Amino acid sequence: MQVYRGWLFGAVLALTGVAHGAGDPEKGKLIVTAGDGSGAPCVACHGLDGAGNDLAGFPRLAGMDAGYLVKQVRDYRSGARKSAVMSPNVDDLNDDQIADVAAYYAALDTAPTSLPSGAPGTLALGEALATKGDWDHYIVPCETCHGPGNVGVGSDFPKLAGQHPTYIKQQLKAWKTGTRNNDPNHLMLAIAGRLTETQIEAVAAWLARQDPKGGK
Repeated sequence: MQVYRGWLFGAVLALTGVAHGAGDPEKGKLIVTAGDGSGAPCVACHGLDGAGNDLAGFPRLAGMDAGYLVKQVRDYRSGARKSAVMSPNVDDLNDDQIADVAAYYAALDTAPTSLPSGAPGTLALGEALATKGDWDHYIVPCETCHGPGNVGVGSDFPKLAGQHPTYIKQQLKAWKTGTRNNDPNHLMLAIAGRLTETQIEAVAAWLARQDPKGGK
């Protein structure tokens, strides 16, 4: 088991620190609010404040790593990541525009998500999975890759703390079914494939209630 842990830690170190061109947040704000003339502006789904919308499954973008956002939008543009909503709205953005939008959202402050307290048993299971994993079934803790407090590590492992539960569940199920596979070395494909529906519900519920800044 220690060998497996060591391999994962090595993979995390090897995959972080990917360089991306720095964008201009002010230019990004213009695209966020008005679009580029060929698709809906980002604000329509993600909001000017980057808060997203849980019921609609639109993720929180505020405070996310700019490099991670750049990669995801590029993947939507190229088709490496599929979305009937995102793809047609970003397919005409050039690399500079993508970097500008990412810089804008990355610079925004992130407030904790306001959610009901949740079922204690569900949250306890979610916390255990996120912080300790389920090694009997080769499910590593989320913190192994996404860092202490699950606030993200570099541009490859995004912030999970404070992300909307609906979006987390959607993505875990997408990894589980193989409809999303644009992660480094397909780590998520392997991990999500071992999660049960109950575990997905639990870890999404717990992560969504955590401070996106890593506070306790």
